[in-house]
Amino acid sequence: MTATRTGFWLGPALFALTLLLPAPAGMIGPAWNTAGLVMWMATWWMTQAIPLTATGLLPFAVLPFVSAGTANEVAGDYYSPIIFLLLGGAFLALAIERTGLHKRLACWILDRIGGRGGEFGLLLGFMIAAAILSNIISNTSTALIMMPMALAVLSGGAASSCNEVIGQKGSTSCNEVIGQKESRADGTLDQSGLSGALPMGLAFAASIGGLGTIIGSPTNAIGVALLRDISGIEITFAQWAMFGVPIVIAGIPLAAVIIAKVQRIADHPFDLSAARKAIAPQGPWSEAERRLVPVIAVTFLAWMLRGFVAPYFPEGSLTDGTVAIAAAFLLFTLPDGTGRRLLEWREANRAPWDVLMMFGGGLALAGAMTRTGLADWLGNALLPLAGVPVIVIALALVAMVILITEFASNVATASGIMPVVAALAVAISGESGGNVVLLLAMPVALAASWGFVLPAGTGPNAIAWSTGRIALPRLIKAGITLDIAGIFLIVGVVFSIAQITQ
Repeated sequence: MTATRTGFWLGPALFALTLLLPAPAGMIGPAWNTAGLVMWMATWWMTQAIPLTATGLLPFAVLPFVSAGTANEVAGDYYSPIIFLLLGGAFLALAIERTGLHKRLACWILDRIGGRGGEFGLLLGFMIAAAILSNIISNTSTALIMMPMALAVLSGGAASSCNEVIGQKGSTSCNEVIGQKESRADGTLDQSGLSGALPMGLAFAASIGGLGTIIGSPTNAIGVALLRDISGIEITFAQWAMFGVPIVIAGIPLAAVIIAKVQRIADHPFDLSAARKAIAPQGPWSEAERRLVPVIAVTFLAWMLRGFVAPYFPEGSLTDGTVAIAAAFLLFTLPDGTGRRLLEWREANRAPWDVLMMFGGGLALAGAMTRTGLADWLGNALLPLAGVPVIVIALALVAMVILITEFASNVATASGIMPVVAALAVAISGESGGNVVLLLAMPVALAASWGFVLPAGTGPNAIAWSTGRIALPRLIKAGITLDIAGIFLIVGVVFSIAQITQ
């Protein structure tokens, strides 16, 4: 029996057990059933028992019937503000692609790399650029902006011998040649070597880069706020960066090495110079490119300053999602100088609607975990660890949070676990345990954004998956390896920096 077939029956069987068996002590029935749905969806997602987007529909079909939320509540979870960030960002990326601006940006990155390091140098260069950008805007926005650049480079490599093939085949078009070189026998895109490594690398780098600063990820700000409210410990922007930046500096090369080995990029040579030549824009900047750049700049600026100007707007009104949708309206209304708009709906309709629904399923699952108290129960389960060495507790907490964040939203994980972590730290250290609170809370806040296994686990993963260039078994293998390495990396860096600075 194949893994797909086994997963098809194993998923619902695990959920059925939560209907037949009593819930563990301290857990209510709906939370127990939600845990069963987590196992069901995880099994189907990992084995691709049915299409991934179809699995994402399970929360709406199941949760209302196990009292884990009304149909309206579950439907509301599907349409979180981050969905609109993904949608607006996708429109922006499509406009960049339509005008050809992504080719200029990709060429600029290739020129900075200068051919150093071959295939691995290209992968690492793009990942470093994504990590730097993700320090100042959200990881999802970073992935949306940089993915068209990476795809342009990959398409350029596929088109490098286009003229030669056209010469051999007569009237064959370049688009046909590119399609032949990029497609496999079953009609899907090539997923080997850099073709899969570059989208995966951008997704991983966008998530890792967000750990560098407080504004890099919403979970960072949540961790800082909860730590201040519960324990009275104030973490400044500079103090956070003191812990976060070293993790980013170590994490990006680590992720690049893992991806390179999983994708075996050394076995699939890639001609960087040919790619650079193939995607090089012809002629001066077009009027459409000139008009699109200010829209992108204003959007970036709004994302960067949102945390500072949000208090001047109605509470909860200004989000990364509202900024992205406002930018989308500009694309649909501003002329591009050639008698048309910067983006037409026939072009915008190429947005990854299936990925949005799949990601919405993960958000709905996360909402149920919070509503039913499942996230809190998982945190409370660690309270008996009070007599264990602090570093062992930290490793256990980080491992648990990384596991949870693969299936729940990063924000929900941080919000549900951080209060329990602070209470656990206080119980261990008594009234004089400020340093212990920091040693436990800081790794947990960082770990809430360290999840790389599933396409629906993070926005960047979903965006990378939508390219069609990533093979799920390779994503899972690379993601699990990086998750495990991250447990020791995060705890090791936090404990080392804390010891140096105490």
